Amino acid sequence: GFEEVAGPLPSRDNLPDLDVRVTETVDTDSYTRETITFVSEPGDRTPAFLYLPKNLTPGEKRPGILALHPTGALGKKIVDGQSKRPNRGYARELAERGYVVIAPDYPSFGDSADYDFAADRYESGAMKAIWNHLRSVDLLLSRAEVDPEKIAVIGHSLGGHNAIFTGLFDERIKVVVSSCGWNPLHDYYGGDLKGWTSDRYFPAIRDRYSLDPDKVPFDFYELVAALAPAAFFSNSPLHDSNFDWRGVEKAAPKIR
Repeated sequence: GFEEVAGPLPSRDNLPDLDVRVTETVDTDSYTRETITFVSEPGDRTPAFLYLPKNLTPGEKRPGILALHPTGALGKKIVDGQSKRPNRGYARELAERGYVVIAPDYPSFGDSADYDFAADRYESGAMKAIWNHLRSVDLLLSRAEVDPEKIAVIGHSLGGHNAIFTGLFDERIKVVVSSCGWNPLHDYYGGDLKGWTSDRYFPAIRDRYSLDPDKVPFDFYELVAALAPAAFFSNSPLHDSNFDWRGVEKAAPKIR
């Protein structure tokens, strides 16, 4: 049902080399932050921050975290703590705790601000983002210091639902953390789905399903349930206008 709306996930057979390129390195006491780009697919490179912990013992492996940023022109810089809002710097905080972290720019934000959704091979921006996020996990797993059995994804708002979307398609991810990321479609602004229909999300919700939550062939009940057996943590503040906590409370027992 999700792919009916977002379009199909392309085949991941014969993936190109990641060809990681480092353009800047910042050293701190606990980690090194590299500004990188990598090949997500032929003709497209994804910009990201890669945080590498210091003081590893020989052969030591650490969990790898995919940190997805919320909506904002700064993109990945938000989760590095460079925005004016507090408590958004979770990529940096996780790096300080000793995790290997990758924080890519979502298409149309940060160093991907000029991304042209109309020119790519995807039916939705959401599926392009999922592809990039799967490739980000590929990059984590290419690192010798990453434990392949301990991969997680975390995100707030835009990153919160994309953590769920990515977890749907990547069984390598063992933990999914979503903050302000979701509620059932009928509870999103009382069922007004216009906010889901931009190029970076799901144009088909407008063009094919007439903004009607009864017609959309998926809902977050199934998406979250489909993350099992991965662990799922949901954070729902009481004053989030997009994703009202009461919808999450209603959905939780059905998901369980």
